[in-house]
Amino acid sequence: MTMSRTARIYTTGNSQIVILPAECRFEGNEIFVHRDPATGDVILSRKPHSWDGLLELQGLADVPDDFMRPTDRRERPHDRDPFEGWTE
Repeated sequence: MTMSRTARIYTTGNSQIVILPAECRFEGNEIFVHRDPATGDVILSRKPHSWDGLLELQGLADVPDDFMRPTDRRERPHDRDPFEGWTE
């Protein structure tokens, strides 16, 4: 189990700046930010440089023709924690 680290937070105008420890730094100058609706936790994750890897996997997979029909694409988002029940 890894030990949690803390980060410094500064406020400037209506924004906040988070200073991450060196071992938690991201490459590039943009990341994804998500707030868990159940806990309020803010999750930072790297933003891929491109989606080429995902698109390549799609070409390799044996995906049924009826996967993700137009009706599936209109489904509303689920309010669930994707990490619920996950442990290290």
